[in-house]
Amino acid sequence: MEKPYINVGIVTGKEISFTLNGKYLTQEGEVITGQLKASAMGNGKISLDTKKIESIELTPEDNNCSFTLHNVTIGISYHWERQEEQTFTGKLKLITNGENVIAINILPVEDYLVSVISSEMSATSSLEFLKSHAVISRSWILAQIENRDRKNIHKSLQQNFTTDENCIIRWYDREDHKLFDVCADDHCQRYQGITKASNPSVAKAVKETEGMVLMYGDEICDARFSKCCGGVSETFDTCWEDKDYPYLQPVIDDSENKDIPDLSIEENAEKWIRTTPAAFCNTHDEKVLKQILNNYDQETTDFYRWKVKYSQKKISELIHRKTGIEFGDIKDLIPMQRGKSGRISRLKIVGTLRTVTIGKELEIRRALSESHLFSSAFIVDKTEVAGSVPSEFTITGAGWGHGVGLCQIGAAMMGEKGYSYDKILLHYYRNAEIKKVY
Repeated sequence: MEKPYINVGIVTGKEISFTLNGKYLTQEGEVITGQLKASAMGNGKISLDTKKIESIELTPEDNNCSFTLHNVTIGISYHWERQEEQTFTGKLKLITNGENVIAINILPVEDYLVSVISSEMSATSSLEFLKSHAVISRSWILAQIENRDRKNIHKSLQQNFTTDENCIIRWYDREDHKLFDVCADDHCQRYQGITKASNPSVAKAVKETEGMVLMYGDEICDARFSKCCGGVSETFDTCWEDKDYPYLQPVIDDSENKDIPDLSIEENAEKWIRTTPAAFCNTHDEKVLKQILNNYDQETTDFYRWKVKYSQKKISELIHRKTGIEFGDIKDLIPMQRGKSGRISRLKIVGTLRTVTIGKELEIRRALSESHLFSSAFIVDKTEVAGSVPSEFTITGAGWGHGVGLCQIGAAMMGEKGYSYDKILLHYYRNAEIKKVY
């Protein structure tokens, strides 16, 4: 395999303002520099300066060039959502998509990885942890590039939504991106170009693992990861389509070879979530957490076990607004199906006007929070029930994110304890192998 390039969708809008910091060449060899504005004209055309174009690809004249995109929204729909100016190296491509313009950054995968991991990890992270993250981030992105076959994408898009009057099952994956490989936000991997200063340790980790990926047989692993598994990692099918990946199986996040409790059973899940079992990711070690929770991530203080309380008024209004369904007063939230980590993949919402089952895990998290509930591994307590309608709901949960694959906080703790990057990887991705593909 030759060293690959990647197309990253950075920002979408009716109008995009940007600055070319240096000379850039069009496909026709014209030199462009300075402050510019691209606007969608609504007819498949882009207005750029005095030009009317369908698309444009701008190539830097030399390695000292960069471009700055203004008002880039990060953390879209998450609790830390905000806008930033961000600067990038590589090519800038502008295309239309309906009424919007999309800015795409084209660059080598290895350069992309340095930015991604520097954006998510601190300079204090152990080298072994950084190397493990370099391998899984590379594996994930190369797997996504391989999956860009249009027929497969369309097939996935057709399958990710099923509904009737009593059931809504929906999942979200990177296949939503049809015009580029990945987006720059947390929905894919957080990418901030050179805005976030390159961490020398990250650059070393990426260099020392160049071309190395996780493999299962002849296929590059779809190496998923999340912030905190909550003690047990989840299977792929709980969160996305009904596929079984041998390398994405439930793993207890502990050094001891303990039996995994069957958390798909409600009684076991409740006991697990109400307690705080030992796990690599069960930590309040500030040194370790700062490796993972940079800046706005540190606004989250509880993640291994957490609580959210809603009044009847709040939860009924919230669910109505987030789902578009009028349930009336909420009478109950009943787990109908759980995955191996205790994450709920089907939740029955019982209201005074209507009862509907929703899933999968992200749909549930979105319905029960202004942004995203930390995870769908939760139990529900009701208080002050008048008739059949509670006045308050308390949601007690475990973990942060979907829980599939590597647990970032757990892996950081393993690195701190002296585990090598291959030991870290094979702890979370059982049945996988580490191979160099370029």
